[in-house]
Amino acid sequence: MDRGVENERGMMRSENYQGFQMGGLKHGREMGDNHHRRALRDINNISNDASYPSAAFKSRSNDVVPIDDKNANSYIGRRPITRRFAASLAHKSLDCSQNASSKMKPIGSERQKRNQPIQNTSCVDNCDSVDVDDFVSPNDIPLPMVEEVEEMVDFELKEVEMEDLETKLLKDIDSCDSNNPLAVVGYVDDIYSFYRETEELSCVPPTYMSNQLDINDKMRAILIDWLIEVHYKFELVEETLFLTVNIIDRFLARQSVARKKLQLVGMTAMLLACKYEEVMVPVVEDLIIISDRAYTREEILQMESLMANTLEFKMSVPTPYVFLRRFLKAAVSDRRLDLLSSYIIELCLVEYGMLKYCPSMLAAAAVYTAHCCLKGFNHWTRTSELCTRYSERELLECSRMMVDFHQKAGKGKLTGVHRKYSTYKFGCAAKSAPAIFLLGMNL
Repeated sequence: MDRGVENERGMMRSENYQGFQMGGLKHGREMGDNHHRRALRDINNISNDASYPSAAFKSRSNDVVPIDDKNANSYIGRRPITRRFAASLAHKSLDCSQNASSKMKPIGSERQKRNQPIQNTSCVDNCDSVDVDDFVSPNDIPLPMVEEVEEMVDFELKEVEMEDLETKLLKDIDSCDSNNPLAVVGYVDDIYSFYRETEELSCVPPTYMSNQLDINDKMRAILIDWLIEVHYKFELVEETLFLTVNIIDRFLARQSVARKKLQLVGMTAMLLACKYEEVMVPVVEDLIIISDRAYTREEILQMESLMANTLEFKMSVPTPYVFLRRFLKAAVSDRRLDLLSSYIIELCLVEYGMLKYCPSMLAAAAVYTAHCCLKGFNHWTRTSELCTRYSERELLECSRMMVDFHQKAGKGKLTGVHRKYSTYKFGCAAKSAPAIFLLGMNL
């Protein structure tokens, strides 16, 4: 047709016009052979390997198409979404989420077991092979009762409230020091978390004395009892005493020492601790005098070098004292509780058997035992439990040993701690009655 005829009819035909009339596809091909146009109804139905949709459908209908994981999606994509087919898909999704396959039998599962392929002949046939009664509708799943939902919500709310309460209790510990820059309130939690992680570095094997050939645990006790008196005479800070004992134990756990050199080890350990903790460090001559000139200056300096190299210069370790100060703060302690806790924990420094407990355990048990002494009954607050991370049951064994030491203090030969805490300077804490009831208490 020419353009003039089209204009006379009052219409403009596009270039894709193929002349569809009563003749359908045949007439269209006759009119548009030069352009090789296809019918609109055949668009999107032709695959890459066939020129016409009828040929493609005919060849595919006779092909064998097994359903497996690889082509399952393509198989489902070619099926119409009927009610039965939708029900089968919903049930398959439900069973996958519940990990239960007893009620669901996917299409072709029996054929797959026999390794027999499925003939993809008709979507209607495949849909008829599915029985909707075999599937469980998501609407049939029993929902929880209103009471159960309310109980779950209440339980979660209680947990959140408990966590908020615990956080508030721990924050209240440092509220009094919010204006004290030396208390480093913003970093104190991180500092003690680091102490918790590294306190194992300060621990020694509780049986290390078995590797020593010339000394034993009784000699260690005599040495530490003497050092407590030296520490008191030099008026050193408490951190120095605990670090001195720690250096001695760590060194003896690695190095064999002769009996006549044991006092030299103790004096040198105190010198190292003073250099780390004290502002005014005692000079070597003071140590020589306090030891009744048993050792020379050169011997002390040589031992200092040996000990520093043996310990690899690791002097910064968490001792029971750093935990004791924190736990007393959590217990809202007064002067009586402070002194009695320090007295009990210093009694443990002399005892070789207390090395099996980590520093934080010793500090927590000392505070708990002192509380029981002053109160007359077992007393352990929730705040103390959260701060120390030890329950009353976990502390009971260590606390009973401390009560035993408290009973025996001042009766044997090693009375340095008892005499120190019997003075008015330390509040006569040694005269407090021990919490004997803890020895027979069961939790």
